[in-house]
Amino acid sequence: MPNTMEDATLDAYAAELLEAYDTGRQIAPMNGRVPAFDAETAYSIAHRITALREARGERRVGRKIGFTNRTIWPLYDVTGPMWGPVWDTTLHDIGEGPHRLPELPEPRLEPEIVFGLKSAPRAGMSEAELAGCIDWVSHGFEVVFSSYPGWRFSDADCAAAFGLHGALYLGPKLALTQSVTEQLPRFRVVLEGPRGRRLTGCGADVLDGPLTALGHLLDTLAADTDAPPLSAGEIVTTGTLTDAASIMPGDRWTTHLDGIDLPGATIGFV
Repeated sequence: MPNTMEDATLDAYAAELLEAYDTGRQIAPMNGRVPAFDAETAYSIAHRITALREARGERRVGRKIGFTNRTIWPLYDVTGPMWGPVWDTTLHDIGEGPHRLPELPEPRLEPEIVFGLKSAPRAGMSEAELAGCIDWVSHGFEVVFSSYPGWRFSDADCAAAFGLHGALYLGPKLALTQSVTEQLPRFRVVLEGPRGRRLTGCGADVLDGPLTALGHLLDTLAADTDAPPLSAGEIVTTGTLTDAASIMPGDRWTTHLDGIDLPGATIGFV
């Protein structure tokens, strides 16, 4: 169903959210102040933000899927996943570090499984078929942030604010072997950081597994005629394996993976 909100109004909301991102400030959630604010309206705003970022020279290199981890839905008062673009300006290798923490409000760190696509997957594919479309798998970190004070928002607010994506840091890119494919739903992760922080999770927390999350994204994109389909060469990060951890300059965080042929990762920020 076409969005009934005036284009000029949607453009204004998109400009407001992008200006808030660029300046590092927060705004009141759209939900409650935008009439009939729903997922359709939110993605209409998000697509306009994508066009604005492309117009200023940023290049979309992939997608992030957010809130795939069902265990944290009650913590953030959300009811399901959403997605947003990953940009050439937000994609980094973990490398040696430390990295400058993006100047974004209320940043948090998420350990994730990331796929690099060698061919374009389609909605309705089996997990074996999806695995056949993947060139490499990596364990890395996404930095997310909240455009809205106190991490208080609706599902649609998150979708409008480009999936709360701030940055993506990739670890080693390894071949997606049959063994790793089978391990993805079962492996466990521990995220350890400063101030005694320790968070745990497993692959199945992410919509029953990262490949299932990829399938969900494909179904979502197929239902949105304004969303470009996934293509060969894109990167897809599949959602946090633990709760998101609040971070600040000077932090150093490490993951330990058990039950999968992928190395853990360490990232530091200044």
